[in-house]
Amino acid sequence: MRFSLMKTVLGLIAAICCLVPAIAHAQMPRENAIQTALLAETETPAPGQSFTIAIRMRPDEGWHGYWLNPGEAGIPDSFEWDVPEGITIGALSYPVPERLSISGIMNYIYHGEYALLAEVTLDGGIALGTALPLRVQGQWLACTDEVCVPESGAFGIDLVAGSGAITEGAAFDEYRTRLPRPLGNEAAFEQVGETLRIAIPFPQSAAISAPYFFSRTDRVLDYSAEQSVSRNGDMVIVEVPAEQDAGVVTRIDGLLKIGEHDGLLLAAVPGNVPAAGAPIAGERINSGAMNADIATVLLALGGAILGGMLLNIMPCVFPILSLKALSLAKAGGEESAVRRDALAYTAGVVIVCLGLGAALLALRASGVAAGWAFQLQDPRMILFLLLLVTAIALNLAGLFELPSVSGGGRFADRDGATGSFFTGALAAFVATPCTGPFMGAALGAALVVPTIVAMAIFAGLGFGLALPFLILAFVPTLRARLPRPGPWMEGFRHLMAVPMLLTALALGWVLGRQTGVNGMTLGIAGALGIALMLWWAGNRQIAGKRAWLPIIPAILVTLGALALVPTSMPAQAGQAEGGALDAESFGEARLEELRAADQPVFVYFTADWCITCKANEAGALNRQAVADHFEAQGIAVLVGDWTNGDPAIGRFLERHGRSGVPLYLYYAPGGEPEVLPQILTVGMLTGLGT
Repeated sequence: MRFSLMKTVLGLIAAICCLVPAIAHAQMPRENAIQTALLAETETPAPGQSFTIAIRMRPDEGWHGYWLNPGEAGIPDSFEWDVPEGITIGALSYPVPERLSISGIMNYIYHGEYALLAEVTLDGGIALGTALPLRVQGQWLACTDEVCVPESGAFGIDLVAGSGAITEGAAFDEYRTRLPRPLGNEAAFEQVGETLRIAIPFPQSAAISAPYFFSRTDRVLDYSAEQSVSRNGDMVIVEVPAEQDAGVVTRIDGLLKIGEHDGLLLAAVPGNVPAAGAPIAGERINSGAMNADIATVLLALGGAILGGMLLNIMPCVFPILSLKALSLAKAGGEESAVRRDALAYTAGVVIVCLGLGAALLALRASGVAAGWAFQLQDPRMILFLLLLVTAIALNLAGLFELPSVSGGGRFADRDGATGSFFTGALAAFVATPCTGPFMGAALGAALVVPTIVAMAIFAGLGFGLALPFLILAFVPTLRARLPRPGPWMEGFRHLMAVPMLLTALALGWVLGRQTGVNGMTLGIAGALGIALMLWWAGNRQIAGKRAWLPIIPAILVTLGALALVPTSMPAQAGQAEGGALDAESFGEARLEELRAADQPVFVYFTADWCITCKANEAGALNRQAVADHFEAQGIAVLVGDWTNGDPAIGRFLERHGRSGVPLYLYYAPGGEPEVLPQILTVGMLTGLGT
């Protein structure tokens, strides 16, 4: 095969020549050119659960390490583990490699720091407090452009069985951003003459930059030959000179590099490969994002607007909308006042949605696996909302007055628009945990399109949330059907304090799930402190005195509570409950294990602050009929809890086109996952597997 034997010989000669200087210096003590260390994502892994470890490799300046297939020269790494009984370590995952050609010999390498990741599973019988020493003996090759040195070393880390709290989340999130993602569909390959042709499924709407196929299977392609890469519809076609085993292997494993530090793991089986299409080598890198074609933009924008409109009927938003209902009723038939308030309300909604969207994109750009509603994964934000909603409920109940809400006298004209703006801002913020119909796909698209398009989608979500009030404001015939202002408004206002207090109760429950009893107690104490201060303010208002004095201790109570609330999850807090389905905690390793055994699997992702999730759990998932059906069909259930944020779950959601919960998936034996609607019914679930 076109000088294959000669190139093999040249590769061996190059490797031997590289080793000669190393042998010459073998008698001289030296430090490794690649510094290694074993790191763990948590110092206290939880029994019965999995966590991630990393072999961190730091080549000195001018040196490099090798991918699991080093190319035409080099030696693969080798690591042997020494771990206590009850610990299982999975296969190492390598980041997307680079290419280095020296004298026509192709090497697959890494410059700079890189990390090899592995999933570790602890047996459920390991007692808390048990010492868990992890040790590894490794051998690897360190090279410059002129010399190669075989290196080895023993290193490890000492852990203790405990709560599983993440201690090195940021570093591991960064490492994971360098890992290739698995391609969901099989590729196909065929040999035509002396050319190996590979067809890789890849959406036509997705961008790709300087693509290159790294083969894990040896002796199937010419490593140093130029690859021809083209696009034919939803296929990427790779053509490269074949090597000796290309015509006899039944599977080719490899990695398609689609951007800097971005790639897809794939497996190709023999099959028909379409004709080559338009060449794509040299296209501008776009971080794996979809091209912002007009159809994609319009579809995502339409979904965001429609999803935002439907949020108005979701339980998590309704209490806040009561404030806007009061504003409309107060304005009555005053055309200018109604339109002014509606526009101010819309501005508040859209600005908050844009702000949250910008923060989300910035976090993801920094390597954090954040998703929609990311801010509610912080207990301090839940506590702040608890105190704020408590204050609003007490205001609606008449305990104290705010000029912008009470609508009295000269403050109405001056503060009406301001009050509407902040009502809209609060509505948008509280709507965050809800991911209703049409929103999932739209927000998922917002994470992969260019930034300016993503911001348009976030703005569309806010516009959809405010749209019903805009329609009422600018269509007089509809507004004429609203009740006229009158004494009923005061009773209605007091009645609306009830859903607000229920919202505060729900937030207190979420805080307890996130931080345990101590955190929930602190939240209740803070809410009582705020209530006392506002009661004092109300009494001063009744006496005709200024009400600003109680605001100072109220602010101090708020700041004190925010400073004292726990921010880490206790061992038993924030864990999803299996309910009637007796679900296991989600893990990709466990999912693959069940699928490999041809067992049907139902996977769902939830969070305690997600009202839609909780409604589905109460109305469908935790019904006995569903549990009986799943047991009869042998359907295993995995549940992923995103209450406190989990980077692994965040990445899994992203791969399925979602930026938040809920997400419901059904895996039939040997089939692709079926994405279920975001609103579940008992009949829908009892139909699975039949």
